[in-house]
Amino acid sequence: MAARSVRRLGRRLSLGSLCFRGSSRVFSTAAQQRSTGDECGPEDPHDEPKHPLSDCAIKHKAIKLEEQVRDLTERYRKALADSENVRRRTQKFVEDAKLFGIQSFCRDLVEVADILEKTAESAAEEAEPSNPNPTLKKIYEGLSLIEAKLQSVFAKHGLQKMNPVGGKYDPYDHEIVCHVPAEGMQPGTIALVTQDGYKLHGRTIRHALVGVAVESQE
Repeated sequence: MAARSVRRLGRRLSLGSLCFRGSSRVFSTAAQQRSTGDECGPEDPHDEPKHPLSDCAIKHKAIKLEEQVRDLTERYRKALADSENVRRRTQKFVEDAKLFGIQSFCRDLVEVADILEKTAESAAEEAEPSNPNPTLKKIYEGLSLIEAKLQSVFAKHGLQKMNPVGGKYDPYDHEIVCHVPAEGMQPGTIALVTQDGYKLHGRTIRHALVGVAVESQE
């Protein structure tokens, strides 16, 4: 009797152990499934792929970009043209400053040339062959040399005396102070000069005072 009871108790313990092992395995598998599910979780809505732009929207954007490129290109070209114009004007201003920076000085200097010329003419009248005074002759020769040298210096620096006699009247170069009868000259031409005019590098810095020939009225 006792032996049978012991065998029955051992069988029951074996069955209990098998049941416990099976339940623990089931519990472990469920726990792993829950853990895996928690780690994966629902997908983040922010990670969803965005819908691509439609063809119409892409074309519209491309047209806008092309317009912007054309506008910027046109602005760039205008800026280059403006920059080139400024460079040319500045260069012209610098060149004119170099050429005509002595303009005021030349205006004052030609007045000295006028005095020298008149003095030489007076000395020439006094040093005529009828007057044997050698001093006046030397003075005249000296004044003539100075006058010739002065005109040479003027020409070296672009300052030239006008010679308008026999030419046409030009209001940009000449100033009429009188009219004279046209004897052997065409009316409107310059017959005489009362004051020489001068040009500096082709620009008139002093007008010539002239007399213009006109038809004589009988």
